[in-house]
Amino acid sequence: MAENRRCWLLLACLLVMPVTAAFGAMPMKPPPPAVQSTQIVAVVNGEVISNIDVDNRARLFALSTGMPLTPDVIERIKKQILRQLIDERLRMQEVQRRKIVIPDKAIAAAIHDIESRNGLPAGGLRQKLAADGVSQRTLIDQIRTQLGWGQVLREQLGQQVNISDAEIAERQRILAQQVGKPEYRVGEIFVPVEDPAATADAERFAETVIAELRRGAAFPVVAAQFSQNQTALQGGELGWVQANQLDPEVARLVAEMPIGAISNPVKVPGGFSIVTLQGKRDIGREMGTVLSLRQVFLPFTAALNTQAPTEQQKQTLDKAKSIAASVHSCEQMEQANKANNSPRPADPGEVRLEAINPATLRQALATLPPDRTTQPLVTTDGIAVLIVCSREQKNVGQESNDQVRAQLLNDRVELTSRQLIADLRRRARIDIRSGGA
Repeated sequence: MAENRRCWLLLACLLVMPVTAAFGAMPMKPPPPAVQSTQIVAVVNGEVISNIDVDNRARLFALSTGMPLTPDVIERIKKQILRQLIDERLRMQEVQRRKIVIPDKAIAAAIHDIESRNGLPAGGLRQKLAADGVSQRTLIDQIRTQLGWGQVLREQLGQQVNISDAEIAERQRILAQQVGKPEYRVGEIFVPVEDPAATADAERFAETVIAELRRGAAFPVVAAQFSQNQTALQGGELGWVQANQLDPEVARLVAEMPIGAISNPVKVPGGFSIVTLQGKRDIGREMGTVLSLRQVFLPFTAALNTQAPTEQQKQTLDKAKSIAASVHSCEQMEQANKANNSPRPADPGEVRLEAINPATLRQALATLPPDRTTQPLVTTDGIAVLIVCSREQKNVGQESNDQVRAQLLNDRVELTSRQLIADLRRRARIDIRSGGA
């Protein structure tokens, strides 16, 4: 299975704070949620799910979407949340049965990846959870289950996890025959329906999610929490796909959708899909600007408090300014990276300019002279300085062998995941109490 992706070009992924904005005021926290009594709402193979578990996940949902957590909202989403928690218990029980251990370091990396894809500084997601009265354990348990389930699927697939050169060659042959035909970059949130009697509840939940997405909720954050596909930790990202790789109804929709649109619930085998169209291009025919960069990243020893930076953080800023003033070539940046023991590689690999966020950084890199560095770019966990080595127009519409391998593997993993969770449900002892779904 594809590993959780880390962003080595840190500043292309994180919200970058200008130096002058790095010491602004922090938002005030709202009052904590009211204390409530604990009630059992479901028992899964002897393990309890309480109303507190459901409430915490509901608060996590509200935080993701920005919607007010009113009693009406909780009532609309709690049945689907409970079903999701039941599936997570089944997954985690299988993880534990196989004696799979997920290290804390892997969970921290997953949280960092979610923050990166959503423009949050390091530690920003935890701060948001605390500010909204959500237990951090809620997020950690969810991610631990997702990562553990990935390991389960790797074991389940065995040698099938290896995509052969022949399979890649066949896929490339098919793509070559389709040059000029449209393909789509799609994000998906999958809401499963394991019991036909729950179809209406699942569709109602999907409509609630869609309403908040259309009000501006971040699709990747919502997908990371509520999609039941294995792409959840990648924010629901399916990548570039052709129409014949999608459910026919989804394929019909994305062919007609404008970029950025959010679909209505789409009935697909096993549940409902919510899709967003992130891009559209002709296969093998998309020109883009590819950058070669060099970087130095200077880490903080503690997360930046913008109201009270530490002495180490002030010294780090002074060092970053010195590097920015003295470096005038990619070779010098490589030397600076080595001299400062930067935890990030000097060369992050080729980076597509159009994919860099935020827009201010993208614009700066588009026009930066070859002998100039960026200003020090501040995040909550460190400061980076970048220099552009080259800009080149390339055909970026042609998939590499690695991209083809990842797509074939994702398809195989997703099918295995759905089959295995269906089998676990059939064999499980699930008791839903009054007050549950």
